[in-house]
Amino acid sequence: MKDLARAALDTAMARKASYVDVRVMDIRQRYLSTKNGQPSQVRESRSFGLGIRVIADGAWGFAATDELSRAAIDATAAQAVDIARASALCKKEDVRLAPEGKIVDRWESHCEIDPFTVPVSACLDLLLKVDAEMRKVQGITLAETSMDFRRIDQLFLSSAGSEIHQLKTQTGAGFVASSFAGNEIQRRSYPNSFGGQHQIRGYELVEELDLLGHAPRIAEECVALLRAEQCPSGEKDIILGSSQVGLQIHESIGHPIELDRVLGTEANFAGMSFLTLEKLGTLKYASPLVNVVADATVAHGPGLGTFAYDDEGVPAQSTPIIRDGLFAGYLTSRETAAAINQPRSNGTMRAEAWNRIPLIRMTNVSLLPGKGKLADLIASTDDGIYMETNRSWSIDDRRYNFQFGTEIGWEIKGGKKTRMLKNPSYGGITTEFWNSCDAICAPEEWTLWGTPNCGKGQPMQTMGTGHGASPARFRNVKVGVAYSE
Repeated sequence: MKDLARAALDTAMARKASYVDVRVMDIRQRYLSTKNGQPSQVRESRSFGLGIRVIADGAWGFAATDELSRAAIDATAAQAVDIARASALCKKEDVRLAPEGKIVDRWESHCEIDPFTVPVSACLDLLLKVDAEMRKVQGITLAETSMDFRRIDQLFLSSAGSEIHQLKTQTGAGFVASSFAGNEIQRRSYPNSFGGQHQIRGYELVEELDLLGHAPRIAEECVALLRAEQCPSGEKDIILGSSQVGLQIHESIGHPIELDRVLGTEANFAGMSFLTLEKLGTLKYASPLVNVVADATVAHGPGLGTFAYDDEGVPAQSTPIIRDGLFAGYLTSRETAAAINQPRSNGTMRAEAWNRIPLIRMTNVSLLPGKGKLADLIASTDDGIYMETNRSWSIDDRRYNFQFGTEIGWEIKGGKKTRMLKNPSYGGITTEFWNSCDAICAPEEWTLWGTPNCGKGQPMQTMGTGHGASPARFRNVKVGVAYSE
Protein backbone atom coordinates (compact mmCIF):
# COMPACT_ATOMS: atom_id res chain seq x y z
CA MET A 1 0.00 0.00 0.00
CA LYS A 2 2.79 2.40 0.92
CA ASP A 3 4.69 1.90 -2.34
CA LEU A 4 1.53 2.56 -4.36
CA ALA A 5 0.73 5.73 -2.42
CA ARG A 6 4.28 7.07 -2.67
CA ALA A 7 4.30 6.54 -6.42
CA ALA A 8 1.08 8.51 -6.82
CA LEU A 9 2.32 11.28 -4.53
CA ASP A 10 5.65 11.62 -6.37
CA THR A 11 4.00 11.81 -9.80
CA ALA A 12 1.52 14.51 -8.77
CA MET A 13 4.24 16.57 -7.10
CA ALA A 14 6.46 16.24 -10.17
CA ARG A 15 3.62 17.78 -12.17
CA LYS A 16 3.72 20.86 -9.94
CA ALA A 17 0.70 20.22 -7.73
CA SER A 18 0.93 22.51 -4.68
CA TYR A 19 -0.78 19.95 -2.44
CA VAL A 20 -1.39 16.20 -2.78
CA ASP A 21 -3.00 13.53 -0.65
CA VAL A 22 -3.44 9.87 -1.49
CA ARG A 23 -5.77 7.31 0.09
CA VAL A 24 -5.24 3.61 -0.51
CA MET A 25 -8.22 1.58 0.71
CA ASP A 26 -8.80 -2.15 1.00
CA ILE A 27 -12.47 -2.72 1.89
CA ARG A 28 -13.93 -6.14 2.67
CA GLN A 29 -17.63 -6.73 3.33
CA ARG A 30 -19.71 -9.77 4.27
CA TYR A 31 -23.50 -9.48 4.30
CA LEU A 32 -25.95 -12.20 5.30
CA SER A 33 -29.73 -12.10 5.52
CA THR A 34 -32.74 -14.41 5.79
CA LYS A 35 -36.38 -14.08 4.84
CA ASN A 36 -39.16 -16.38 6.10
CA GLY A 37 -36.95 -19.33 6.93
CA GLN A 38 -34.63 -19.16 3.93
CA PRO A 39 -31.26 -17.52 3.33
CA SER A 40 -31.94 -14.38 1.31
CA GLN A 41 -28.47 -12.97 0.66
CA VAL A 42 -25.03 -14.37 1.37
CA ARG A 43 -22.43 -12.23 -0.30
CA GLU A 44 -18.85 -11.17 0.18
CA SER A 45 -16.99 -8.45 -1.67
CA ARG A 46 -13.63 -6.75 -1.69
CA SER A 47 -12.65 -3.39 -3.16
CA PHE A 48 -9.03 -2.27 -3.41
CA GLY A 49 -7.79 0.93 -5.03
CA LEU A 50 -6.46 4.40 -4.51
CA GLY A 51 -7.72 7.96 -4.86
CA ILE A 52 -5.51 10.99 -5.52
CA ARG A 53 -6.61 14.49 -4.54
CA VAL A 54 -4.54 17.50 -5.57
CA ILE A 55 -4.49 21.28 -5.67
CA ALA A 56 -2.96 22.76 -8.83
CA ASP A 57 -3.30 26.36 -10.01
CA GLY A 58 -5.41 26.99 -6.91
CA ALA A 59 -8.15 24.43 -7.69
CA TRP A 60 -9.03 20.87 -6.72
CA GLY A 61 -8.57 17.81 -8.89
CA PHE A 62 -9.34 14.16 -8.11
CA ALA A 63 -8.83 10.85 -9.89
CA ALA A 64 -8.89 7.21 -8.77
CA THR A 65 -7.95 3.76 -10.01
CA ASP A 66 -8.10 0.12 -9.06
CA GLU A 67 -5.50 -0.79 -11.68
CA LEU A 68 -2.44 -0.89 -9.48
CA SER A 69 0.42 -0.99 -11.98
CA ARG A 70 2.99 1.80 -11.86
CA ALA A 71 1.89 3.02 -15.29
CA ALA A 72 -1.77 3.23 -14.25
CA ILE A 73 -0.92 5.04 -11.03
CA ASP A 74 1.24 7.57 -12.87
CA ALA A 75 -1.55 8.18 -15.38
CA THR A 76 -4.13 8.61 -12.61
CA ALA A 77 -1.96 11.10 -10.73
CA ALA A 78 -1.39 13.05 -13.93
CA GLN A 79 -5.15 13.03 -14.60
CA ALA A 80 -5.86 14.47 -11.13
CA VAL A 81 -3.49 17.37 -11.84
CA ASP A 82 -5.01 17.92 -15.29
CA ILE A 83 -8.51 18.04 -13.77
CA ALA A 84 -7.34 20.61 -11.20
CA ARG A 85 -5.88 22.82 -13.92
CA ALA A 86 -9.09 22.56 -15.93
CA SER A 87 -11.12 23.44 -12.83
CA ALA A 88 -8.89 26.46 -12.25
CA LEU A 89 -10.16 28.00 -15.49
CA CYS A 90 -13.51 28.72 -13.82
CA LYS A 91 -12.48 29.21 -10.18
CA LYS A 92 -13.68 32.23 -8.23
CA GLU A 93 -10.68 32.20 -5.92
CA ASP A 94 -7.79 29.96 -4.93
CA VAL A 95 -8.44 27.08 -2.52
CA ARG A 96 -7.25 27.92 0.99
CA LEU A 97 -6.67 25.25 3.62
CA ALA A 98 -6.51 25.63 7.38
CA PRO A 99 -3.06 24.46 8.49
CA GLU A 100 -2.38 20.91 9.61
CA GLY A 101 0.95 19.46 10.63
CA LYS A 102 2.77 16.29 9.60
CA ILE A 103 1.46 13.17 11.34
CA VAL A 104 2.91 9.65 11.22
CA ASP A 105 0.77 7.14 13.09
CA ARG A 106 -1.07 3.82 13.05
CA TRP A 107 -4.46 3.09 14.66
CA GLU A 108 -6.66 0.00 14.85
CA SER A 109 -10.18 -0.12 16.24
CA HIS A 110 -10.95 -2.45 19.15
CA CYS A 111 -12.29 -5.82 18.04
CA GLU A 112 -12.59 -8.77 20.44
CA ILE A 113 -13.95 -11.31 17.93
CA ASP A 114 -12.99 -10.88 14.28
CA PRO A 115 -16.34 -11.34 12.49
CA PHE A 116 -14.62 -12.74 9.41
CA THR A 117 -13.37 -15.67 11.50
CA VAL A 118 -16.93 -16.65 12.47
CA PRO A 119 -18.14 -19.30 9.98
CA VAL A 120 -20.87 -18.19 7.60
CA SER A 121 -22.77 -21.34 8.60
CA ALA A 122 -22.78 -20.26 12.26
CA CYS A 123 -24.04 -16.80 11.38
CA LEU A 124 -26.82 -18.20 9.20
CA ASP A 125 -27.75 -20.73 11.85
CA LEU A 126 -28.33 -17.94 14.38
CA LEU A 127 -30.25 -15.80 11.91
CA LEU A 128 -32.50 -18.69 10.89
CA LYS A 129 -33.25 -19.47 14.56
CA VAL A 130 -34.26 -15.83 15.10
CA ASP A 131 -36.34 -15.96 11.92
CA ALA A 132 -38.11 -19.14 13.11
CA GLU A 133 -38.74 -17.69 16.58
CA MET A 134 -40.55 -14.69 15.07
CA ARG A 135 -42.70 -16.89 12.82
CA LYS A 136 -43.89 -18.92 15.83
CA VAL A 137 -46.09 -15.93 16.70
CA GLN A 138 -49.40 -16.26 14.89
CA GLY A 139 -49.99 -13.37 12.54
CA ILE A 140 -46.37 -12.75 11.52
CA THR A 141 -46.31 -12.83 7.74
CA LEU A 142 -42.74 -11.74 7.11
CA ALA A 143 -39.63 -12.35 9.22
CA GLU A 144 -36.31 -10.83 8.12
CA THR A 145 -32.86 -10.90 9.72
CA SER A 146 -29.42 -9.60 8.74
CA MET A 147 -25.75 -9.29 9.68
CA ASP A 148 -23.28 -6.92 8.05
CA PHE A 149 -19.50 -7.01 8.61
CA ARG A 150 -16.91 -4.64 7.16
CA ARG A 151 -13.16 -4.23 7.46
CA ILE A 152 -11.60 -1.01 6.14
CA ASP A 153 -7.81 -0.96 5.84
CA GLN A 154 -6.65 2.51 4.82
CA LEU A 155 -3.37 4.31 4.27
CA PHE A 156 -3.21 8.11 3.94
CA LEU A 157 -0.16 9.95 2.63
CA SER A 158 0.13 13.67 1.99
CA SER A 159 2.64 16.10 0.53
CA ALA A 160 2.96 17.57 4.05
CA GLY A 161 4.68 14.33 5.05
CA SER A 162 1.79 12.65 6.85
CA GLU A 163 1.61 8.86 6.79
CA ILE A 164 -1.41 7.44 8.60
CA HIS A 165 -2.51 3.80 8.62
CA GLN A 166 -5.97 2.98 10.05
CA LEU A 167 -7.77 -0.36 10.33
CA LYS A 168 -11.45 -0.42 11.29
CA THR A 169 -13.80 -3.36 11.85
CA GLN A 170 -17.53 -2.67 11.71
CA THR A 171 -20.34 -5.01 12.77
CA GLY A 172 -24.11 -4.70 12.45
CA ALA A 173 -27.07 -6.99 13.08
CA GLY A 174 -30.83 -6.86 13.56
CA PHE A 175 -34.21 -8.27 12.60
CA VAL A 176 -37.69 -7.14 11.54
CA ALA A 177 -41.12 -8.73 12.04
CA SER A 178 -43.96 -7.65 9.75
CA SER A 179 -47.66 -8.43 9.86
CA PHE A 180 -50.09 -7.91 6.98
CA ALA A 181 -53.86 -7.89 7.57
CA GLY A 182 -56.40 -6.49 5.12
CA ASN A 183 -54.93 -3.24 3.81
CA GLU A 184 -52.72 -2.64 6.84
CA ILE A 185 -49.05 -3.44 7.47
CA GLN A 186 -47.32 -3.15 10.82
CA ARG A 187 -43.69 -3.85 11.60
CA ARG A 188 -41.39 -4.03 14.60
CA SER A 189 -37.60 -3.96 14.51
CA TYR A 190 -34.84 -4.89 16.94
CA PRO A 191 -32.66 -3.34 18.20
CA ASN A 192 -33.39 -0.53 15.76
CA SER A 193 -34.95 -0.09 12.33
CA PHE A 194 -33.05 -0.04 9.03
CA GLY A 195 -30.54 -2.77 9.77
CA GLY A 196 -30.45 -2.88 13.57
CA GLN A 197 -27.45 -1.72 15.59
CA HIS A 198 -24.05 -1.01 14.02
CA GLN A 199 -20.79 -0.13 15.75
CA ILE A 200 -17.03 -0.14 15.20
CA ARG A 201 -16.62 -3.48 16.97
CA GLY A 202 -16.35 -7.19 16.27
CA TYR A 203 -18.75 -10.12 16.47
CA GLU A 204 -19.05 -9.56 20.23
CA LEU A 205 -21.70 -6.94 19.37
CA VAL A 206 -23.92 -9.67 17.85
CA GLU A 207 -23.57 -11.77 20.98
CA GLU A 208 -24.45 -8.85 23.25
CA LEU A 209 -27.59 -7.98 21.28
CA ASP A 210 -29.18 -11.36 22.15
CA LEU A 211 -31.24 -11.41 18.95
CA LEU A 212 -32.85 -14.75 19.74
CA GLY A 213 -33.96 -13.69 23.22
CA HIS A 214 -35.77 -10.60 21.93
CA ALA A 215 -37.47 -12.20 18.91
CA PRO A 216 -40.71 -13.34 20.66
CA ARG A 217 -41.44 -9.94 22.25
CA ILE A 218 -40.84 -8.01 19.05
CA ALA A 219 -43.05 -10.38 17.02
CA GLU A 220 -45.85 -10.19 19.60
CA GLU A 221 -45.75 -6.39 19.59
CA CYS A 222 -45.91 -6.39 15.79
CA VAL A 223 -49.13 -8.44 15.74
CA ALA A 224 -50.61 -6.46 18.64
CA LEU A 225 -50.18 -3.23 16.65
CA LEU A 226 -52.87 -4.39 14.20
CA ARG A 227 -55.38 -4.33 17.05
CA ALA A 228 -54.05 -1.16 18.70
CA GLU A 229 -55.77 2.22 18.67
CA GLN A 230 -54.63 4.88 16.25
CA CYS A 231 -52.31 7.54 17.68
CA PRO A 232 -54.48 10.60 18.45
CA SER A 233 -54.00 14.00 16.80
CA GLY A 234 -53.36 17.23 18.65
CA GLU A 235 -50.73 18.62 21.00
CA LYS A 236 -49.20 16.32 23.60
CA ASP A 237 -46.07 15.88 25.64
CA ILE A 238 -43.99 13.15 24.04
CA ILE A 239 -41.16 10.97 25.27
CA LEU A 240 -38.91 9.60 22.54
CA GLY A 241 -36.97 6.38 22.96
CA SER A 242 -33.19 6.55 22.69
CA SER A 243 -32.94 5.40 19.07
CA GLN A 244 -35.62 7.84 17.91
CA VAL A 245 -33.80 10.69 19.64
CA GLY A 246 -30.77 9.55 17.64
CA LEU A 247 -32.71 9.90 14.38
CA GLN A 248 -34.00 13.30 15.48
CA ILE A 249 -30.40 14.41 16.11
CA HIS A 250 -29.29 13.08 12.73
CA GLU A 251 -31.89 14.94 10.69
CA SER A 252 -32.45 18.18 12.61
CA ILE A 253 -28.95 18.79 14.05
CA GLY A 254 -26.42 16.62 12.22
CA HIS A 255 -27.20 17.61 8.63
CA PRO A 256 -27.72 21.35 9.17
CA ILE A 257 -24.35 21.74 10.93
CA GLU A 258 -22.43 20.47 7.88
CA LEU A 259 -20.63 23.64 6.84
CA ASP A 260 -20.51 22.77 3.14
CA ARG A 261 -24.34 22.86 3.16
CA VAL A 262 -24.30 26.22 4.93
CA LEU A 263 -21.85 27.69 2.40
CA GLY A 264 -23.84 26.29 -0.53
CA THR A 265 -21.17 23.98 -1.97
CA GLU A 266 -23.32 20.93 -1.20
CA ALA A 267 -27.09 20.73 -1.66
CA ASN A 268 -27.72 17.17 -2.80
CA PHE A 269 -30.19 14.83 -1.02
CA ALA A 270 -30.70 16.66 2.24
CA GLY A 271 -30.54 20.16 0.75
CA MET A 272 -28.85 23.07 2.44
CA SER A 273 -29.19 24.50 5.97
CA PHE A 274 -31.02 27.15 8.00
CA LEU A 275 -27.89 27.57 10.17
CA THR A 276 -26.42 30.56 8.36
CA LEU A 277 -23.14 31.97 9.65
CA GLU A 278 -24.58 34.79 11.77
CA LYS A 279 -26.37 32.21 13.92
CA LEU A 280 -23.11 30.72 15.24
CA GLY A 281 -22.83 31.63 18.89
CA THR A 282 -26.14 33.53 18.90
CA LEU A 283 -28.98 31.11 18.06
CA LYS A 284 -30.91 29.62 20.97
CA TYR A 285 -31.07 26.23 19.27
CA ALA A 286 -32.52 24.31 22.23
CA SER A 287 -33.44 24.48 25.89
CA PRO A 288 -30.59 24.96 28.41
CA LEU A 289 -30.71 21.22 29.20
CA VAL A 290 -29.52 20.33 25.71
CA ASN A 291 -25.81 19.75 25.08
CA VAL A 292 -24.71 18.14 21.82
CA VAL A 293 -21.19 17.23 20.70
CA ALA A 294 -19.67 15.94 17.47
CA ASP A 295 -17.15 13.49 18.85
CA ALA A 296 -15.01 11.16 16.74
CA THR A 297 -12.66 10.18 19.55
CA VAL A 298 -12.36 6.64 20.91
CA ALA A 299 -13.27 7.95 24.37
CA HIS A 300 -16.79 8.73 23.14
CA GLY A 301 -17.44 5.10 22.22
CA PRO A 302 -17.34 2.69 19.25
CA GLY A 303 -19.68 4.66 17.00
CA LEU A 304 -19.68 4.52 13.21
CA GLY A 305 -18.25 8.03 13.36
CA THR A 306 -15.26 6.97 15.49
CA PHE A 307 -11.72 7.10 14.04
CA ALA A 308 -8.25 8.39 14.84
CA TYR A 309 -7.87 10.67 11.80
CA ASP A 310 -10.24 11.89 9.11
CA ASP A 311 -9.55 11.60 5.38
CA GLU A 312 -7.54 14.84 5.34
CA GLY A 313 -5.21 13.54 8.05
CA VAL A 314 -6.80 15.71 10.76
CA PRO A 315 -6.94 14.11 14.24
CA ALA A 316 -10.32 13.08 15.67
CA GLN A 317 -11.80 15.72 17.95
CA SER A 318 -14.76 16.44 20.21
CA THR A 319 -16.51 19.62 19.08
CA PRO A 320 -19.32 21.34 21.02
CA ILE A 321 -22.32 21.77 18.72
CA ILE A 322 -24.96 22.94 21.18
CA ARG A 323 -23.76 24.18 24.58
CA ASP A 324 -26.49 24.78 27.19
CA GLY A 325 -28.95 25.30 24.35
CA LEU A 326 -26.80 27.75 22.37
CA PHE A 327 -25.58 26.91 18.85
CA ALA A 328 -21.81 26.55 19.23
CA GLY A 329 -20.20 24.81 16.26
CA TYR A 330 -20.22 23.41 12.72
CA LEU A 331 -18.70 20.30 11.17
CA THR A 332 -15.76 21.55 9.11
CA SER A 333 -13.05 20.60 6.65
CA ARG A 334 -9.68 22.27 6.16
CA GLU A 335 -11.15 24.32 3.30
CA THR A 336 -14.41 25.37 5.00
CA ALA A 337 -12.64 26.16 8.28
CA ALA A 338 -10.39 28.56 6.38
CA ALA A 339 -13.45 30.05 4.63
CA ILE A 340 -14.92 31.18 7.97
CA ASN A 341 -11.53 32.11 9.45
CA GLN A 342 -11.33 29.25 11.94
CA PRO A 343 -7.75 28.22 12.77
CA ARG A 344 -8.23 24.48 12.26
CA SER A 345 -10.58 21.88 10.80
CA ASN A 346 -12.39 19.83 13.41
CA GLY A 347 -11.74 16.69 11.38
CA THR A 348 -14.97 15.51 9.74
CA MET A 349 -13.91 14.76 6.14
CA ARG A 350 -14.60 11.17 5.10
CA ALA A 351 -15.02 9.23 1.86
CA GLU A 352 -17.03 6.06 1.34
CA ALA A 353 -14.37 4.41 -0.79
CA TRP A 354 -11.10 4.94 -2.62
CA ASN A 355 -12.92 6.21 -5.73
CA ARG A 356 -14.83 9.01 -3.95
CA ILE A 357 -13.67 12.43 -2.78
CA PRO A 358 -13.91 13.15 0.96
CA LEU A 359 -16.93 15.18 2.09
CA ILE A 360 -17.90 16.72 5.41
CA ARG A 361 -19.74 13.92 7.21
CA MET A 362 -21.24 13.54 10.66
CA THR A 363 -18.98 11.81 13.15
CA ASN A 364 -20.75 10.80 16.38
CA VAL A 365 -23.23 13.64 16.87
CA SER A 366 -24.57 12.90 20.33
CA LEU A 367 -26.90 14.35 22.93
CA LEU A 368 -25.16 14.30 26.29
CA PRO A 369 -27.14 12.52 29.02
CA GLY A 370 -29.05 14.17 31.85
CA LYS A 371 -30.55 12.67 34.99
CA GLY A 372 -33.04 9.96 35.94
CA LYS A 373 -34.39 6.77 34.48
CA LEU A 374 -36.97 6.32 31.73
CA ALA A 375 -39.41 4.93 34.30
CA ASP A 376 -39.04 8.13 36.34
CA LEU A 377 -39.61 10.26 33.25
CA ILE A 378 -42.81 8.40 32.43
CA ALA A 379 -43.96 8.65 36.05
CA SER A 380 -43.58 12.44 35.93
CA THR A 381 -45.63 12.78 32.72
CA ASP A 382 -49.34 13.31 33.26
CA ASP A 383 -50.67 13.15 29.71
CA GLY A 384 -48.42 12.13 26.85
CA ILE A 385 -47.19 9.51 24.39
CA TYR A 386 -44.04 7.39 24.49
CA MET A 387 -42.75 6.72 20.94
CA GLU A 388 -40.11 4.17 20.01
CA THR A 389 -38.11 3.03 16.93
CA ASN A 390 -38.13 5.12 13.75
CA ARG A 391 -40.43 4.17 10.89
CA SER A 392 -40.34 7.22 8.61
CA TRP A 393 -38.82 10.67 8.33
CA SER A 394 -39.37 13.81 6.29
CA ILE A 395 -37.67 17.19 6.59
CA ASP A 396 -37.43 20.21 4.31
CA ASP A 397 -34.33 21.19 2.36
CA ARG A 398 -33.24 23.68 5.02
CA ARG A 399 -33.67 21.10 7.80
CA TYR A 400 -36.26 23.24 9.56
CA ASN A 401 -39.75 21.72 9.24
CA PHE A 402 -39.99 18.00 9.93
CA GLN A 403 -42.40 15.10 10.35
CA PHE A 404 -41.34 11.74 11.79
CA GLY A 405 -43.16 8.48 12.44
CA THR A 406 -42.25 5.63 14.78
CA GLU A 407 -43.12 1.95 14.80
CA ILE A 408 -44.93 1.87 18.13
CA GLY A 409 -46.24 4.12 20.88
CA TRP A 410 -47.90 3.93 24.26
CA GLU A 411 -50.27 6.43 25.78
CA ILE A 412 -49.19 7.88 29.14
CA LYS A 413 -51.91 8.80 31.63
CA GLY A 414 -51.24 9.88 35.19
CA GLY A 415 -47.61 8.80 35.01
CA LYS A 416 -48.33 5.29 33.72
CA LYS A 417 -47.93 3.64 30.32
CA THR A 418 -51.39 2.50 29.27
CA ARG A 419 -52.73 1.45 25.88
CA MET A 420 -50.54 0.65 22.88
CA LEU A 421 -50.87 3.09 19.94
CA LYS A 422 -50.18 2.36 16.28
CA ASN A 423 -48.82 4.68 13.62
CA PRO A 424 -47.46 7.27 16.07
CA SER A 425 -46.11 10.41 14.42
CA TYR A 426 -45.08 13.90 15.38
CA GLY A 427 -43.88 17.05 13.68
CA GLY A 428 -42.61 20.55 14.28
CA ILE A 429 -39.99 23.19 13.62
CA THR A 430 -36.43 22.26 14.53
CA THR A 431 -35.60 25.05 16.98
CA GLU A 432 -39.07 25.11 18.56
CA PHE A 433 -38.90 21.36 19.08
CA TRP A 434 -35.47 21.32 20.71
CA ASN A 435 -36.42 24.28 22.90
CA SER A 436 -39.37 22.25 24.19
CA CYS A 437 -37.02 19.58 25.64
CA ASP A 438 -37.40 19.58 29.42
CA ALA A 439 -35.89 16.23 30.45
CA ILE A 440 -33.10 13.90 29.29
CA CYS A 441 -32.42 10.56 30.94
CA ALA A 442 -29.21 9.57 32.69
CA PRO A 443 -26.04 7.91 31.33
CA GLU A 444 -27.29 4.40 32.14
CA GLU A 445 -30.09 4.97 29.60
CA TRP A 446 -27.66 6.32 26.95
CA THR A 447 -26.84 4.28 23.83
CA LEU A 448 -24.46 5.10 20.98
CA TRP A 449 -26.55 4.13 17.95
CA GLY A 450 -25.12 3.47 14.49
CA THR A 451 -26.73 4.83 11.33
CA PRO A 452 -25.08 2.91 8.46
CA ASN A 453 -27.05 4.39 5.56
CA CYS A 454 -26.55 8.16 5.52
CA GLY A 455 -26.42 9.37 1.92
CA LYS A 456 -24.71 12.51 0.66
CA GLY A 457 -23.01 13.82 -2.45
CA GLN A 458 -23.21 13.13 -6.15
CA PRO A 459 -22.34 10.45 -7.04
CA MET A 460 -23.89 9.38 -3.73
CA GLN A 461 -21.71 8.23 -0.87
CA THR A 462 -23.25 6.08 1.87
CA MET A 463 -21.53 6.64 5.19
CA GLY A 464 -21.96 5.41 8.75
CA THR A 465 -22.62 7.94 11.50
CA GLY A 466 -23.08 7.59 15.25
CA HIS A 467 -25.66 9.20 17.54
CA GLY A 468 -25.55 8.80 21.29
CA ALA A 469 -28.81 9.52 23.10
CA SER A 470 -30.92 8.83 26.16
CA PRO A 471 -34.73 8.95 26.11
CA ALA A 472 -35.94 12.56 26.29
CA ARG A 473 -39.21 14.45 26.82
CA PHE A 474 -40.56 17.27 24.68
CA ARG A 475 -43.53 19.42 25.71
CA ASN A 476 -46.61 20.38 23.66
CA VAL A 477 -45.62 18.70 20.39
CA LYS A 478 -47.99 18.18 17.46
CA VAL A 479 -48.75 14.46 17.28
CA GLY A 480 -50.68 12.33 14.77
CA VAL A 481 -49.53 14.64 12.00
CA ALA A 482 -48.97 11.85 9.45
CA TYR A 483 -52.58 10.71 9.62
CA SER A 484 -54.52 13.89 10.50
CA GLU A 485 -57.14 15.00 8.02
